[in-house]
Amino acid sequence: MAEFLYIHIPFCLRKCLYCDFLSVPYDASSAGHYLDALCRELELKKDNAGTLRSIYIGGGTPTILSEKHLRKLLECVRNNYVLSSDAEITVEANPGSLDRTKIDTMLSLGVNRLSVGVQSFYDDELKTLGRIHSADDAQRSLTLIQKSGIENFSIDLMYGIPGQDLASWLESIAKAAEFSPMHISTYELTPEQNTPFFHLLNSNRIEMPDDDQILTMYACGIDYLESRGYAQYEISNFAFRDYECRHNLNYWDRGEYLGAGAGAHSFLNNMRSKNTGDIGKYIEELASGNIPIREPLRLTPEDSLREHLFLGLRKKQGVRLNKSAIFSENGIALCRELIDEGFLEIYRDSIRLTRKGFPVSNAVIVKLFGIFGL
Repeated sequence: MAEFLYIHIPFCLRKCLYCDFLSVPYDASSAGHYLDALCRELELKKDNAGTLRSIYIGGGTPTILSEKHLRKLLECVRNNYVLSSDAEITVEANPGSLDRTKIDTMLSLGVNRLSVGVQSFYDDELKTLGRIHSADDAQRSLTLIQKSGIENFSIDLMYGIPGQDLASWLESIAKAAEFSPMHISTYELTPEQNTPFFHLLNSNRIEMPDDDQILTMYACGIDYLESRGYAQYEISNFAFRDYECRHNLNYWDRGEYLGAGAGAHSFLNNMRSKNTGDIGKYIEELASGNIPIREPLRLTPEDSLREHLFLGLRKKQGVRLNKSAIFSENGIALCRELIDEGFLEIYRDSIRLTRKGFPVSNAVIVKLFGIFGL
């Protein structure tokens, strides 16, 4: 029985230039129909859930919803699911989409964590990304969150932005830390195909920082955050003690979870599946009482081992040796070259990526797949 629930809200005021997530422009009427379908799906899936330890509402921009729709969604969850007394209930938010009434509505319905997509505190960098908020908007929203009494909030930042340098990157991190969030995520900007950002790069209208600059930004970001008391617990994530994101840790630990909403993924009984990403079909099929599942996949032992590696090694603690089917004494010997080159290390009872290995984790994991025939 899943103890973790993800809910997808696919609406934004405008799609960012780099974004390849499922999102469409917000329309109140469309949102209403979508919420009807979403609540129907939540009702149909409730028997697959145990006592929920985490609910994560992502997007899109969930906080673009009206107070009425937020209340409908959160009440639907509470009416159909059992929540643990310390359940982590997260809502993603973008600066400018919050006001005190909306925050109070979420608080009254049990939301106890916000994840705020700031990305940068420099207007020129935000413009390059196609964000619709300004640096001032970000600071106003974060101040509002502080005054609301929500202690547990996270700030997302991005490095490797065209035009960004080390000084502006560190200044953005410093500004974020001034608000004393419990959690900070730092993501490298990755150009995805079929996004406007990718086409701007291909037409030479913008230029990414070089690899050395990006590696320096990553390393200096770690140093600064650790100097402020934030412990790195995953490639891109830092938190004060006991404020790691419970929901994401479950993903990296390959725990079961339910997904609801267009494009949402689920993992249950060793089966991975996702809902249709076509919002119209999603609404239509649920109106007929059918869950619009696509691409169900029963994992093979090899699939599970691959996931065990690439998800487990995202975490700073790495993969526990006594819980791994491949890191026997012989398996560690096969990794000796990566250990000697400083990309992997044995630490206590785990094997993990080193500071050198984190920025090139994908390449290291591909090499491990080859070593173990996966």
